[in-house]
Amino acid sequence: MPDEAPTSDRLKALGNGRFDVLVIGGGIVGAGVARDAAARGLKTLLVEQADFASGTSSRSSRLLHGGLRYLAQGRIGLVREASAEKMLLSRLAPHLCEPLPFVFPAWRGAGWSRWKLSLGVRIYDLLCGGHNLGHSSTLGPDAVREQIPGLRTTGLNGAVRYFDALTNDSRLVLDTLRSAGEVGTSVMNYTAYVSGELVDSAWRCVIQDRLNGARAEVQARTVVNATGAWAPGLPHSEVRLRLTKGVHLVIDRTRLPVNDAVVLPEGDRILFVIPWGERVILGTTDTDYSGDPGAVRTEAVDIEYVLGVVNGAFPETRITPGDVIATWAGVRPLVAPAKSRPGAPSDTSRGHAIRMAEPGWFDVVGGKLTTYRLMGEQTVNQVGRFLGTRLLRSLTAKVPLARPEHSGVLPPPVDPDVVRDCCQNEWAVHLDDVLVRRTSWLYYHPDRTALITQVTDWMGDSLGWDAARRATEIDRLRDVTEFSLATGA
Repeated sequence: MPDEAPTSDRLKALGNGRFDVLVIGGGIVGAGVARDAAARGLKTLLVEQADFASGTSSRSSRLLHGGLRYLAQGRIGLVREASAEKMLLSRLAPHLCEPLPFVFPAWRGAGWSRWKLSLGVRIYDLLCGGHNLGHSSTLGPDAVREQIPGLRTTGLNGAVRYFDALTNDSRLVLDTLRSAGEVGTSVMNYTAYVSGELVDSAWRCVIQDRLNGARAEVQARTVVNATGAWAPGLPHSEVRLRLTKGVHLVIDRTRLPVNDAVVLPEGDRILFVIPWGERVILGTTDTDYSGDPGAVRTEAVDIEYVLGVVNGAFPETRITPGDVIATWAGVRPLVAPAKSRPGAPSDTSRGHAIRMAEPGWFDVVGGKLTTYRLMGEQTVNQVGRFLGTRLLRSLTAKVPLARPEHSGVLPPPVDPDVVRDCCQNEWAVHLDDVLVRRTSWLYYHPDRTALITQVTDWMGDSLGWDAARRATEIDRLRDVTEFSLATGA
């Protein structure tokens, strides 16, 4: 035990501090690993140095998809795997898997011909088990103009229409963690992994409660490094990643009133226009990133690029930076290619890898939001083989996720009961925990001044904040989010 450290009620709740599995990282991958491990009889602890889903897992395009464009890259196995998981989630978490039609236009000279797209969506449906979330179809130019008003008609040869799903990425993490808790997982946000060493076939690890500085030693027979973009920074890790930056913009739906999502080809990659209730999500970028994963931010050049592509496809819309309600930027932790010339970021595989770097230490990296459940199952399979333990069969493909009343693909109504539940049952500690990850209100509602004031009061009442703490939380919100950039505040 670390000497002369302050005590922590949260750390005391861990009992004797002995576990079968210590999961480091509270994003979607760590949540999936923890749920699967505990459900199969392993005593499991998950720690996250910040808030759950505060990294990549709350900064995605909010889609569950098989990856239609990966077919053009020949990655059939990846598409089949992700498509199967998408269909599973439609049954296990229907509240977080809303079928969404996508229209993929084919323009002359754009590199995506209509006949190839037509063949692609047929294969795509087959890889979903023969029954996707909706039937794909091929559209002629007139049908496209009717389906997507305002779309550029010059050179338009038609389109295909296929189905994936809209989700809520951070809610998927939280509902998975609530499900993990139901089967016995101990989960702690704002708790950092400090150090670890292998002693007598067990990992002795020091963790720190970042809310008060308290430290404790825990012992784990195995450790799973599921920290995503932060994985290479852990001392025992052998992870090699290629980090790429993805930026998303939010505008009011009246500025671009689409009912279907629209795929916009841009060279060898694509951008999306995604209807999201009264809003529309535009994105994403895909550029190499070499900085601190926690410091990634949307820059003016990113906004200019995305709006340039969108305005090129919808020439009469003329969306400007002043129309942008909110932005978010994230880092994709892609498995680094083995070859010395890595190619374009969009060509880097979205597959995942699970490797044992040292006895009992597992690195799990890469993958997609859609495949997180499978990644968790496969990781625990390897943990079981290492321990020589005959584990219970994984049931995460059969047991539905927890479904809190306020969980869904759209933000819940702004309500004090929602805030209270986030604080009492969903580990919310800071203002951004509620406004960004548990509700998405900060991204959705343009009147942020009133919103922030109201939620600060409700959260302060629930957690006993004094006036100074409430002011500190608002200052912190500005430091850790991008709302000032999007609003000019």
